Amino acid sequence: MSYCSAIIRMTEDKKAIHKPYHDDHYGFPIRDDNELFGRLIMEINQAGLSWETILKKETGFRKAYHNFNIKKVAAYTEKDRNRLLADAGIIRNRLKINAAIENAKAIINLQKEYGSFEKWLEANHPKTKEEWVKLFKKTFRFTGGEIVNEFLMSTGYLRGAHTEDCPMYKKVLKAKPLWNRPAK
Repeated sequence: MSYCSAIIRMTEDKKAIHKPYHDDHYGFPIRDDNELFGRLIMEINQAGLSWETILKKETGFRKAYHNFNIKKVAAYTEKDRNRLLADAGIIRNRLKINAAIENAKAIINLQKEYGSFEKWLEANHPKTKEEWVKLFKKTFRFTGGEIVNEFLMSTGYLRGAHTEDCPMYKKVLKAKPLWNRPAK
C-alpha cells in the first residue's frame, strides 16, 4: 500500500504517533456526540501547540474528561477545574478547560433542541468554512477559524482532510462524510 506524502516524510517515531490517527480517524465521520465533543476538546487544546502533542496526550484527555462524557463534563465544579489544572496528562490552560466545560453545556442545549450534537451539525449543512466559523463562535467558546476548520475536516463535515491521491481519501468517501452528501 502506498502512503500519504505527509506520512512518508515523517521519521518512524513520528509515524508511530500520527499514522493511526491519519489512517483511522482523520476525516472519517463521527456519529457519537461524546466522541464529537472529544474531538472538539482536542482541537481546542491544540491551539498554539502541535497536533503531535495532542495525540500523545489523548489518553490523558480521555481519562481527565471522563471519556468525553458530555453530561459529566457539563456538571464539573470548581473542584474539577482545579483537578484539571493540576493534571499533567492534559494541557493545563484555564481558558481551554473552561471552554470544555462551557461547550459541554452548550452541546446539552443543542441536544435538547436538535436531538443530538450530530443532528445540529447536519441541520446546518451545507455551510462554507466562514459560515461555520461564525456559527461556532456564536455557539461555543474558544472556537476560532483554524479550530473550527480542523474540527469539521477531521470529523467529515468539511472537505480537505486528505488529498485525492492519499490512499485514505477513498476510505473516507466510503464512510460517507457529510461534505460528500447532497444538501437536504
